[in-house]
Amino acid sequence: MTAYTLLALYSAIIIFVSLLGGWLPTRVKLTHTGTQVMMSFVAGLMLGIAFYHLLPHAIFTLPEEGGVDTAVWWLMIGLLFMFVLLRAFHFHNHGPQEDDHHHGHDHGHQSPSSISWAGVALGLAVHTLIDGVALGAAIQAGVMEDAPLGLLGLGVFVAIALHKPLDAMSITSLMIAGGWSAKSRFMVNALFSVMCPLGALLFFVGVEQFDTDTSMIVGVALAFSAGVFICISLSDLLPEVQFHSHDRAKLTIALLIGIITAYGIGLLEPGHAHQDHGDHQAQQHGEAHP
Repeated sequence: MTAYTLLALYSAIIIFVSLLGGWLPTRVKLTHTGTQVMMSFVAGLMLGIAFYHLLPHAIFTLPEEGGVDTAVWWLMIGLLFMFVLLRAFHFHNHGPQEDDHHHGHDHGHQSPSSISWAGVALGLAVHTLIDGVALGAAIQAGVMEDAPLGLLGLGVFVAIALHKPLDAMSITSLMIAGGWSAKSRFMVNALFSVMCPLGALLFFVGVEQFDTDTSMIVGVALAFSAGVFICISLSDLLPEVQFHSHDRAKLTIALLIGIITAYGIGLLEPGHAHQDHGDHQAQQHGEAHP
């Protein structure tokens, strides 16, 4: 199995779960509490992936001199970019609308009739392309660090695979409310499902076109992706813990389980992968400056 084969496997699973997420609203009535618990778990998972995987990999992948500063700058750029995107499109609308009304919550979610599904789909498509870049960069970083093939990008993949069904569910729910046909909903959902694999493939192919500075490109992409994941977790998913006070204990536990899961995935990585890569960079630096 090559890295491309692994990327194809990850992509197939992401496409499947995304299609499943878009199909569920037409067949299954998801409970309010169940949806919120899943969102809190994914928030913790994405937060953990950002801090335990993406940011450390970015720091150790970037050239040694100024690597930390560069990583922090691009993390902030990624965070602000996603924040602006969230504000511009208001595209996250997880969970049944009637459930929010039933529980008396009104915290900025608009009703389906006042939201354009096209705007939601466009915002989520850009968001998902960025997720794909994160996946491609994580796999490429693992290749550079000689990590076991089965662990390349594993944490990022798990976070994306759990988050995409919620996004697809948002699009489909709004299209149902707008009276769109089943065929139209399927076509939109199918297009959305391939956006993440497309982003990963474009990054994977694009980075190979550069004979030099590959580590800089991968490191910047990882740091940018860390900022995106942190923003999604803190500004979109995590506030559910505060808004839904009646389930605060459950949601907090789900959040902590997500963070612990992200840390646990990190334990599967080679014990000294980062240190070995840092030693290799130091050795190259010493050879370049005797």
